[in-house]
Parts: sequence; C-alpha cells; structure tokens
Amino acid sequence: MRFRKSLWLSIFVTLALSLGLGWVGAQAASKPAKADWQFHDIVSVSFVKQQVKIPTPDNVMIIDSRPYKPKYIKGHIPTAVNIPHSKFDQLKGKLPKDKDALLIFYCGGLK
Repeated sequence: MRFRKSLWLSIFVTLALSLGLGWVGAQAASKPAKADWQFHDIVSVSFVKQQVKIPTPDNVMIIDSRPYKPKYIKGHIPTAVNIPHSKFDQLKGKLPKDKDALLIFYCGGLK
C-alpha cells in the first residue's frame, strides 16, 4: 500500500511539473520576438525639406507609403515615389540598388 501511494505521488508530481513547465514554455513562445531591425531615426520636417532637391540625389529616396488613390494623387512631397505599404512586396523593385541610400518613408499616420 505504501508503494502505491509513493507511485501515485511520483506520477502526480511528474505530471504537475510537466504541465507547469509546458505552460511556462508556451508563455515564453507567445511573446513576440524583438525585431532584428529598428528605426534609425524619426526625422523632423526640416530634415526632410533638406533632402527634397531637384534633381533628387542618387543616395536619397523619399517614399510615400499612402495608397495611390485617393491620397498620393491629391498631393505628395515633390520627388516622392509612391510605394503603398499594402503593395510593398510587389513594388520593392523601385527601391535604390545602393543599400546605403537614405530612405525616408512617410504616410498619413494613424487616425
């Protein structure tokens, strides 16, 4: 009888530990991983104004990530290229080949 109690106690402890460790692992897995990239800077309007030149320098690209219709066609920063966030994968070929180029994205913001 004593052996059975020890056996059941061992099984219960093992099961409780397994469930507890599984719950902790699931909690850790559900946390979003930290992004490998970060915004370098959030820039001011005056900084962007310094970059808006005609002709646009080869190492600078201003990207309007708003939808083409109705936002971009109603008005945009001169020299800005329209690459809507919803079509970024399809239009990423518009980005400069130079990986060191300065990319300035802007959008309509959250509403």
